[in-house]
Amino acid sequence: MAEMSIGMVQQQRQQMLLAPQLRQSLEFLQVPVMELRSMVQQELERNPTLEEKPDDNTPLEVESESEAQAQADEAEFQDEFKKLAELDDEWREYFRQTQAARPYSADDAAKREFMMNSLTRPESLEEHLLYQLHLSGLSEHDQKVGELIIGSINDDGFLTSALEDMASASGYTPDEIAHVLETIREFDPVGVAARDLVDCLLLQLARLGKADALAAHIVRQHLNDLGAKRYETIARALHVTLAAIQEAARLIATLEPKPGRRFSSEEPAYVTPEVLVQKVRGEYVVLMDQEQLPHLSISKHYRQLMEDPGTSREVKSYIREKVRAGAFLIKSIQQRQQTISRIAVEILKVQQEFFEQGVSALKPLTMAYIANIIGVHETTVSRAIANKYMLTPRGLFEMKYFFTPGYQTADGQTVSNKVVKDALAQMIATEDTAHPLSDQTIVAMLKEKGMTVARRTIAKYRDELKILPSHLRKS
Repeated sequence: MAEMSIGMVQQQRQQMLLAPQLRQSLEFLQVPVMELRSMVQQELERNPTLEEKPDDNTPLEVESESEAQAQADEAEFQDEFKKLAELDDEWREYFRQTQAARPYSADDAAKREFMMNSLTRPESLEEHLLYQLHLSGLSEHDQKVGELIIGSINDDGFLTSALEDMASASGYTPDEIAHVLETIREFDPVGVAARDLVDCLLLQLARLGKADALAAHIVRQHLNDLGAKRYETIARALHVTLAAIQEAARLIATLEPKPGRRFSSEEPAYVTPEVLVQKVRGEYVVLMDQEQLPHLSISKHYRQLMEDPGTSREVKSYIREKVRAGAFLIKSIQQRQQTISRIAVEILKVQQEFFEQGVSALKPLTMAYIANIIGVHETTVSRAIANKYMLTPRGLFEMKYFFTPGYQTADGQTVSNKVVKDALAQMIATEDTAHPLSDQTIVAMLKEKGMTVARRTIAKYRDELKILPSHLRKS
């Protein structure tokens, strides 16, 4: 047997690492504009040579230092500094042009501030239940028990802990907990503090005065059959008519399976469109919304320090490093905007008919195609459209919405898979619910429209659209 030993071995290999500045540039390209502004604010705090100010027409002027103070590295930096001045002028001009295309008035600023000040945090389920507990008239001791129970109710409104477990963990008796639990089960929303789905639905039926109705028997004994719409099976088991089962099913369908749903802690997602598509003099044009984009420049104070002969070499070295970082930041933001704008222009060229006719005219489009047109890598396009939104005459769309694979129709035209999904949804929306369309029937109907799609693809799209199979849609 070979002898095993532990030792150190030196190896040489090639490995690609992203420089910090390149990593920052890629990150700026990928994040949405509101997050970008937050990141830039952090850079403003870390880099004293950067400042944010409203656009003006004052050019960034930089004078060369005296010959006595100029060294080889200083000359090199001055060259970079002049390039930064040119970059700042270009960025200022770009910012001014885009603002002129869509001016941001004082009324717009007031409306935005009012909207942000009006946002409130919704009441949670726990807060809602605690408020009712304090108004319930229970003793201080029972309210302490109630707080324990409410703490064991999840976001859906179900009780997640057994009475015995709460009792052993708190020192209260199971009877004390059960007594207070019955009070909490009378709280709003109806069905809260249920142990499971069956218990939840029965609580709601009892509140409606139907604790002994046919619907309650179905929930207790045949909930799985009800979910699969096996109405005839339930009718035979309970010895009632099929019509009675269908009527009870309609009642059960009005109940809430997750009582805590309306108190969901998920905050609504607010998005800001970065690209605007507008019709100007009969032609669609792409505009970049710069309302939230910070306009950066190099602080005049630090420029003066660089030009002051009395500034020490250490201070100049520090300023030089920060100015270089600031220059790269400004350039990264400018490149980000230009890349997004170029992609949006190419999307507009391909999807021109979509803006006129809607989803039915959406064409297949790949990121590789756009990348080839504008001369960047496909991953750059992917990063640039991530979490970016486009406001169009047809509504607000995520930019990736316009990138879809496609199918070839019988007449040789290509259509987006979103067109197929839209046709599928319309067919099912208008079907006879007594005789719902099977996936194979939908395949045949699409083929008549010139779209050849496999049955498994229809099943996949139906799942994505959250549409039930035909046997579960039947009524």
